[in-house]
Amino acid sequence: MDEVIEVAIKQRLDEANNILITSHIRPDGDAIGALIALGLALESAGRHVQMVLADGIPSNYHHLEGSQKVVKKPNGPCDTFIVVDCADFKRIGKVFDEYGQPDLNIDHHVTNERFGKINLIEPEAVATSAILTDRMPAWGYEITKPIAAALLTGIVTDTLGFRTSNMTPQAMRQAATLMETGVDLPDLYGRALVRRSYQAARYWGAGLSSLERADGIVWGTLTLADRKASGYHSNDDADLINIISAIDDSAVGMIFVEQEDNHVKISWRALEAGIDVSKIATHFGGGGHKAAAGADIEGKLLEVQVEVLKKTREMLGL
Repeated sequence: MDEVIEVAIKQRLDEANNILITSHIRPDGDAIGALIALGLALESAGRHVQMVLADGIPSNYHHLEGSQKVVKKPNGPCDTFIVVDCADFKRIGKVFDEYGQPDLNIDHHVTNERFGKINLIEPEAVATSAILTDRMPAWGYEITKPIAAALLTGIVTDTLGFRTSNMTPQAMRQAATLMETGVDLPDLYGRALVRRSYQAARYWGAGLSSLERADGIVWGTLTLADRKASGYHSNDDADLINIISAIDDSAVGMIFVEQEDNHVKISWRALEAGIDVSKIATHFGGGGHKAAAGADIEGKLLEVQVEVLKKTREMLGL
């Protein structure tokens, strides 16, 4: 990291008193882990901290210490506004409209739009939580066991349990360092990546029964009716994309998730080396990584699906 940026971030945090931290809507484990870790560290340093996620925290992350402090709406002004693990400022949600440009933007997505006054963007990092694991001690913040649990959750989830193609020896060393605080890695791994509620399993069933494959693409669909029938209350895919990504003999895995506001959430996963799905997501106003990206598109499910599949084939030459 540029030494000038490092000094600027430390100075900004040292001068802060009333801090607001957020991340993207439909938060994943890295968004949640990075937010909680930084929030707890700043609280321990005597700052007043608001940890806010517009969609709240899914139940499979409620075991993390500090999760109960995360609320869905900010309350009152702040002197320092921080966004973590979010490539596109619009994706933090409309509840932050009055807060203006973030003071700090900390992220690892290659498509990050650098929307902060100070931007710490490290695309080579496996997770935003990995960036914080390295940088927080340099900024003067101790990584305690609860903070380590949040950071390790972020690293584990964004690497799918150390299985993504961008895994590095450094990331393994970071995980080992975090474990040395007493954190139970198998428990965190199981809660974040293995265990699922009965409702989520039924939701998966609906999505798996919808699977289609053509021209090197395998995709699933989750409708509002599927969500209602299964009793699944979140508006994400319950990580079904990770199952689709394990299907053999395909170049790209995708899932389409119908939303209540006449939008469709799409996730792409590159299943072969050399494929960059972030370019497709960016075309549709989204973003992410070469191997994993997503977007939200306005429109009816079937119409969006036809358009996106066509463009995906076109851009990848499938």
